[in-house]
Amino acid sequence: MKVKVLCTLLLGSALSLSAQQGFKDGVEYYRADQPEEAGIILKNTLNDAGTDQSTAYYYLGQIALQNGDKTTAKTNFDKGISINPANGYNYVGLGALALAEGNASAAAGHFKDAKSRAKKNADLLTEIARAYFVADPVKYNAEIEKALVDAKKAQKNAPSPFILEGDRLAKTNVGDAAGMYEMAAQFDTNLEHPEAYVKYARTYFPVNPQYAIDKLNELLTAQPNSALAQRELAEKYYEDNQLTRAAQQYEKYIQNPNSFKKDKQRLVGLLFFAKRYPESYAMASELLNEDPSNFYMQRLQFYNKKAMGENEAAKAAAERLFANTKADINSQDYVQYGELLQDMGQDTLGVEMYEKAVAVSPDKTSLLKDLSGAYSTAKMYDKAADTMAKYIDSEGDNANPNDMLQLARRYQNLAISYMETDTVASNNAAAKALATINKVIERVPDNPLVLNTKSDILRVASLGEVTDEVIAADMATLAQLDSDPANLEKRKSIYRAIYSRLGNYYLTHKDVENAKIYFLKFYEIDPSEELKQFIDGLQ
Repeated sequence: MKVKVLCTLLLGSALSLSAQQGFKDGVEYYRADQPEEAGIILKNTLNDAGTDQSTAYYYLGQIALQNGDKTTAKTNFDKGISINPANGYNYVGLGALALAEGNASAAAGHFKDAKSRAKKNADLLTEIARAYFVADPVKYNAEIEKALVDAKKAQKNAPSPFILEGDRLAKTNVGDAAGMYEMAAQFDTNLEHPEAYVKYARTYFPVNPQYAIDKLNELLTAQPNSALAQRELAEKYYEDNQLTRAAQQYEKYIQNPNSFKKDKQRLVGLLFFAKRYPESYAMASELLNEDPSNFYMQRLQFYNKKAMGENEAAKAAAERLFANTKADINSQDYVQYGELLQDMGQDTLGVEMYEKAVAVSPDKTSLLKDLSGAYSTAKMYDKAADTMAKYIDSEGDNANPNDMLQLARRYQNLAISYMETDTVASNNAAAKALATINKVIERVPDNPLVLNTKSDILRVASLGEVTDEVIAADMATLAQLDSDPANLEKRKSIYRAIYSRLGNYYLTHKDVENAKIYFLKFYEIDPSEELKQFIDGLQ
């Protein structure tokens, strides 16, 4: 019997703490400038045993006022007063409403009522200063200063006045603002104002992300059940591109009863980026069971199945996404679907998707590269070259040498495609390829891959004949290859092709001595009895 009573007491205590934490989370979100999240939590926990309803209505009223809904704001402030007339916060709310209506005199009266109920409450006095700050920080500068002086007198080293000081500085002096938030955090020995840590982390993050993250970890260690602390840390990991840690932190956070559905959706995306595809897919499916038209989750189902190599399932998921009339289909969706279709051998349909991607985001010129690649895969070499040329033109002087090299190869492929049917077209494409590769060499003169590509293009231009120009390009390539001994392994295939070509070139020109030199070099990197006999037989 005693055990049962003890369990009941413990359960009751846990429920009470949970209820208190729910209301507390709502207040913390509001003070951390996240009114939407605060409103959701405060409404959900309004009738919980641990909720201070009168104060909850104050924050709900302020949220309504921020949204421009003055009627709802007044209703909430009046409810708060009716529940607890001694609570000064809702009089501050009425004062803020009066300021929003341009009645400073009425506001002053309401603030006087508030102060009469809490003369030594630094938080409430700071709320009066904040009401003036929100209404007009320039017009009411004197009133803000006086209210802050009152708040600091009411309680020495209270955190809230310093947090407002930070807010006042945030847009003009980030360094001083961060200093105010840090001071508030130091004064907040009872951790009643975790927003000081959060605002400090937000302000300092652009300067030193890891330092901001460390500060939030410090807060979370002290308040492990705070939804605000859990979520802010997850967000900062995400913003710092620490996607694996962001996913891990979000997994912990979504267990909090005061987490939000949109955060679970964020976790689905993070799990995908962390390459935890099965888990991401499973969670996306779970959310789709609750909301079958959620196109973001349909997108993640598609992306995950594609990443797992389950092409048929990925195609089915893509079809569901594209059939969703509510879906906001973006260029990346088209690219992913186009790539999938081409992987499945449906090149023409794949190209159509890439074309739609460009149509949806015409300003995103990098998509032209993707479209060029799709055309090339589909053996539409003319369009592949034209599209890549458009991309290079869009980049101007900033064109990447690697992209220019790709353009040269596009023209090379086009020239090869015309070799047997249209000599003139082939020669024109080869000339464009050569002009492009020469521009690349001007910018990257010492790259053996670039130099070897020129040799390839020259052979296409001469319809497969190994000319003196080809040999000159091969020699230039060899000179660069030989400058790094590691190339004997890294670029072995290029060595083999050049040695074979040079050996045959000199043999054709009856220069047996030089032919032997290059055939022997070939033999050194790729020995075979057949080649040895061939070399021994050369006269």
